[in-house]
Amino acid sequence: MQFLLIADRDDEIRSRIVGFFSGSEYQVIEADSVDIVLRNVLKKEARVILLGSEFDGLSAMEIIPLLKKCNQNLTIILISNEESLPLMRRFRKEGIFYHALKPVNGDDDRDELRQVVQCAFHNSTDRRLSQNGPPAEL
Repeated sequence: MQFLLIADRDDEIRSRIVGFFSGSEYQVIEADSVDIVLRNVLKKEARVILLGSEFDGLSAMEIIPLLKKCNQNLTIILISNEESLPLMRRFRKEGIFYHALKPVNGDDDRDELRQVVQCAFHNSTDRRLSQNGPPAEL
């Protein structure tokens, strides 16, 4: 089972995103605090995280480097309404995989998030294989 961590301080946004993935092949973990996020990242249960732009009084810019130090293979998808190009460049430099706008009601938002999460899991598997080499033949 692949674990998907959805971390956002906004209960409504978090619930909406969780709803997008109900009945999917992913085990969804909700987080409304940094300690829950860190526990799941340190245990390496979650390989992909949908992260809101602000969390427990910390900005994503402060949290992302910490998450990457805890698990360098973590794939981070930032969920934010931020559109500043210089800020997005900084986020990408910190290692985010993708930036998505906060979802509003609509199938387009749901489809975008499903596609990017699927791609993120595929990418994280490819990254682990390249680090460990190809699987051994039986």
